[in-house]
Amino acid sequence: MDSPSSVPAWVRAEPARLLGFAARAAHPGGGFAWLDDAGHPVLDRPVETWITCRMTHVFALAALQGTDAGEQVAHGVEALKGLLRDPEHGGWYASTTLSDKRAYEHAFVVLAAASAAAAGAGGAEPLLAEALDVVERRFWEPGPGLVADVWDRGWTRLEDYRGANANMHTVEAFLAAADVTGDGVWAARALSIVDKLVHGEARAHGWLLPEHYDPQWRVRPEFNRAEPAHPFRPFGATIGHLFEWARLVVHLKRALGEGAPDWLLPDARALFAAADRTGWAVDGHPGFVYTTDFAGTPVVRTRLHWVVAEAIAAAWTLHQETGDPAYLERFTAWCDHAQRCFVDAELGSWHHELDPRNRPAATVWAGKPDIYHAYQATLLPSLPPAASFAGALRPAH
Repeated sequence: MDSPSSVPAWVRAEPARLLGFAARAAHPGGGFAWLDDAGHPVLDRPVETWITCRMTHVFALAALQGTDAGEQVAHGVEALKGLLRDPEHGGWYASTTLSDKRAYEHAFVVLAAASAAAAGAGGAEPLLAEALDVVERRFWEPGPGLVADVWDRGWTRLEDYRGANANMHTVEAFLAAADVTGDGVWAARALSIVDKLVHGEARAHGWLLPEHYDPQWRVRPEFNRAEPAHPFRPFGATIGHLFEWARLVVHLKRALGEGAPDWLLPDARALFAAADRTGWAVDGHPGFVYTTDFAGTPVVRTRLHWVVAEAIAAAWTLHQETGDPAYLERFTAWCDHAQRCFVDAELGSWHHELDPRNRPAATVWAGKPDIYHAYQATLLPSLPPAASFAGALRPAH
């Protein structure tokens, strides 16, 4: 690993600062609340499963580092065992007001449960087993080797849509599950997803991965053209996801060890290069755009904090894996950009959105809902190479 001098001091200190911002995130009704710009819980919003899972995961990572976060982890696990779980049909609601069952949220249930189990939280291991069973029975489609996207509450109607985003987070979740359970089937499932979407679709489209598909996994290139800034299903290629996939592909390579296909690292490097080349704005105001079309032309020039966070994480991971100093240069430059433009020294956390001139905005995201992306990006440089955050922090058995 590089010496501490390779990592800016503010990056090393940032995870603790972010935890301080999120200290009030617990919703009194259960789960974790959406946070406003100052870190106050927005209690009139429904409790959302993905927010609850992300914060449970973050607090579990904090607990694994010796931070006194056990109460927050238990609070999150309890919500996933009760408030957000469907006792009649199984699985987890999208929120306290939305009863549909989404692969995106279920991937985060697996991730939260895996990290909580690694941290020794009571009830987390059976929660993880149940979540993996639901994903296996309800979302996994053996034919394509990918997960479906959205069911109704009773598992009777499956949406006429398939998406890369839910599959990407399923890879993340499966790698954590493989680390925590020791069951290699989950790494094999992650490889199936990466093979189809990265080595297949991304490579076929010049590494600008299409996000949207029909049930036969045919690309829907015009999907949401009329709503290009959608927070979960935007039109075109999503720059932050290219970086996120690049990092996860390296994590997968580590999980598979000697059995890893030789194309994984070249594919990760190609994804990173495409995002770096097409995503960084050249209009006089530095920063990563949210989306581009499939020719690499920016579509939504809004700057989102999670995009630069994933760029930082991918740059560090590829530098750690390859030793290539070009990745360290990118890491350093993008950390500097994040500190100058995104880190909110006054109110805490990071501005979740900036306009194309790098001024705080709220067209895609209002407030600072959670700390997941920024926390992971700034924690990663302190960890040894691993297949997942929980795996890097879990005590040796």
